[in-house]
Amino acid sequence: MTNLEKVKERLYATNASLVVLYANGEIKEYYQNRIKDIKEILQNDEQALKGASIADKVIGKVASSILTVAGVKEIYADVMSQYAIPVLEENTIPYSYKNLVEYVQNNDKTGMCPMENKYKEEIDIHKIYEEMVEG
Repeated sequence: MTNLEKVKERLYATNASLVVLYANGEIKEYYQNRIKDIKEILQNDEQALKGASIADKVIGKVASSILTVAGVKEIYADVMSQYAIPVLEENTIPYSYKNLVEYVQNNDKTGMCPMENKYKEEIDIHKIYEEMVEG
């Protein structure tokens, strides 16, 4: 079983929102919504996700940008927005998904997620990382 298959299986088995297989072989589940867990992991150790395999419920432009800057090895998403794909492809991050959507929805499911909307045209992923993780 590949690392990506392991985190994907754990994502569905535990109903976590995020599963990380760290480069050291440790695997952990996280349960907060949006990108809170990713931010906390990186605020505690900016090198923590370097070489990690990630499975997440939802990956949009913001999450894909942060994870790319953080140095993840590969990403699986239950739902991935079309805004995330160029970021991953331009940085040669292997990815797969179950469902591709035009954009990440807001909490009310009435439109685009405010963060996805704010950064959808942003080219500099380091700026997104700085504002979301370090800001």
